[in-house]
Amino acid sequence: MKEGITMFAEYPDIVTVNDLVKMLHIGRNRAYKLVGDGSIRTIRFGTTHRIPKQCVIDYVMRVTADKEKEN
Repeated sequence: MKEGITMFAEYPDIVTVNDLVKMLHIGRNRAYKLVGDGSIRTIRFGTTHRIPKQCVIDYVMRVTADKEKEN
């Protein structure tokens, strides 16, 4: 994990889509859209998605940086 970032410390290093919903305060449909379109990288085991927590952090940081560029 990147130095100095303690975001989502209460979650394990690998999370589920249900965890992603809680982490980002979004609905399940939105979570599956982010996973499905590649916005958040996942590891698939059959039909099950596992998401490295670092990928969620990278997504949040990327979206935050894009919003700052807009302003």
